[in-house]
Parts: sequence; C-alpha cells; structure tokens
Amino acid sequence: MHTGAFSDISWDQDGKQVGFFSFPYSIDRSPYYQIKMPVCRIRNGDGPSLVLMAGNHGDEYEGELTLLKATRLIEAADIRGSLTILTAANTPAVMAAKRCSPFDGGNMNRAFPGNPFGGPTQRMAHFIEHEIFPRHDVVLDLHSGGTSMDHLICSLIERLGDGERYARGLELMRSMRLPYGMIADNGPDSPTSMAAALRAGCIALSGEFGGGATATKASMAVTQRAVDNLLQALGITSRPILYLDDDRGPETVVLSTGGQSLFVYAEREGWFEPAVDIGDTVAAGDICGWLHDLERPLEEPQVLRFQEGGIVLTRRLHTHSQSGDCLMNLARFE
Repeated sequence: MHTGAFSDISWDQDGKQVGFFSFPYSIDRSPYYQIKMPVCRIRNGDGPSLVLMAGNHGDEYEGELTLLKATRLIEAADIRGSLTILTAANTPAVMAAKRCSPFDGGNMNRAFPGNPFGGPTQRMAHFIEHEIFPRHDVVLDLHSGGTSMDHLICSLIERLGDGERYARGLELMRSMRLPYGMIADNGPDSPTSMAAALRAGCIALSGEFGGGATATKASMAVTQRAVDNLLQALGITSRPILYLDDDRGPETVVLSTGGQSLFVYAEREGWFEPAVDIGDTVAAGDICGWLHDLERPLEEPQVLRFQEGGIVLTRRLHTHSQSGDCLMNLARFE
C-alpha cells in the first residue's frame, strides 16, 4: 500500500468513467495520504485513441478548464474509439497554483521518463509515460505561459520519430488550426511529455494557449476550438462539442525553434521594459528592450538587442528580473 499507483478505471470497459489515479505519499498530517490525479476515460468500441492532458504545469489554466468542459460534455455515444482526459496531471502543482509541485519542487515537464521509486513528480511522470501513453495513438498536452510568461498561441510537435509518424503529426498539428505551429528539436532523450509520448510510440502534440496564469474569453475559445478540431481530424468525434461556432480557425503558419541565439537573457538584476511584443517580427540587431536599475536613477538603462531575426515567441511578464531570467525568445519561420 506504500508504493505503486492505484486506480478504479478500467481501460477496456465501454462507456464513461470518472475517477482517479492514486499515488501513495506519506506526509506529516496524513501518513496514508494519496495524491489523487483526476481521470476521465471514455470508450466506445475500437477506433482511434487520444490522451488529452493538462496541468503538467499547475498555473496554466486554458487546458485545465477546457478539459473540465470536455469531461462534462463528452459522452461515450459522441465518440468512436477512446479518449483519456487528464485535467490535472501534476495535481499537487495544480492545487497549489504553481508551476512545480509543492511536495518535491518537481517540474513534471522536466521529469520524464520518471522513476517509480522516486518522489511524487517522478512517480507520476513514470506512470504517465509507461502506463497511460502506450495505450493510445496520439497525445495532446495543453500548456500556456503560466505565471511569469506570455506565449504566442501555437501548436507544437517534435522533429523526431519515423518519417510516417512525423508526417502524420505535422498533419494533425495543422488540423488544430492555431495561428502558428511550432516544430521543436529537443531530442529523443528530452525530459518533456512530448518526448515521453514519442518514446511510448504515440504521435505527440502540444500547444501554448496564452499566459499570465489566467484565462480569457479569447484564449478559452481558441483552446476549445483546437481540441474540437483535433478530435474531428482523428475521427473520434464527428461534430464540434466544445466550441460551437462555424469558424474553425486560420491556416497554420509553421515555425521552428533553435539554439541560444534566439534567446535574450538578463545578465544582472534589473527592471525590464520591452520594446516589442509577442507576435512581432524582428531583425538581428533590433532592440528587444531595456533593463533599468531603480537603485541608480541617473544611470542609462542597458539596451538589449536580438542576435538574429524571427518572430517573438515569448515575453517575460515579471518586470523585476534577476541574472539568468529569460526576457524574450524568438522562433524562426520555416
């Protein structure tokens, strides 16, 4: 009773089940405590299978709220195949409204493939990669910028896997019809959910749907539409269920990530004033912003410039910055 994971969910049962994956973790106030990861399992015979996952980081809400809506609205009769919904993958982080777990400081999206004998984040990551992902064809992990960052709304795949699986992933990424689609190069041993899904034999998809640890009418609409579009592209559903609007979204502009030359960091303490915003196109040498020193009011701010051109992908939302904080980073047009 002190190790492993426990569940009241049957993988092979048709219908709709709502329950938990439970992970024992003894704490001061509760020696037999279990971390309860919520799960909804919907199955209607054989067919395509999809994991919808949010709460990998606890302060990213568009995915969590969209998957709560999916849990309430989608019934077995609405689908063909199977759907597993994880609304709060790193449950302790979600409940604490933090990026990382308050129990062990674990960042789940840096914890894969996990460790069944490690701390709670490692154990949950191991269970997701080895017990949940291999039972499915496709994984969609929904993210946003969280508390400290704004992020260009985009879908995402890795430039990994066999050619056929990569081509299908690119097709499904486009089917979500987000304004931008990102191709990342994190490598097969990456500790992210995307690499975990690929290692498990799945097609791995992700997306960034906003930032600032909030949810807006616009960010919720684009998230719900993207999930609906993917469900229909896979043939799991035949009609929109979450986003009831005739507008299915724009054609996707494909971008790619790169090396450190695309990032702008603070190299000392300061207060950052941005010169551009996410979605702006910039050239090498353009001003990214200025780093002010409020303790030296007569000192000119440090001018920060981009090393190369591209589109602004992320922007730090916290003005006060320390050395090592990423202030902005770019993506390249494919």
